[in-house]
Amino acid sequence: MKSIEFKIEGEYIELIQLLKATGVAQTGGHAKMIVEDGSVKRNGEKELRKRAKLIAGDKIFVEGIAILLQ
Repeated sequence: MKSIEFKIEGEYIELIQLLKATGVAQTGGHAKMIVEDGSVKRNGEKELRKRAKLIAGDKIFVEGIAILLQ
């Protein structure tokens, strides 16, 4: 599994913005499809909210990639 550490600027980042920023999704539409498909887990739980506010310490798992937010 590939692992990425991502530094948040500000208090939080929305899930679809994170998927675009890390290159998991090429576009906003692609990011929305990934979330709607149920492919994203946040701290071990399925996350279906496209605009979920992710904070430092969250762990996102999607398509064989682990993203640790700092």
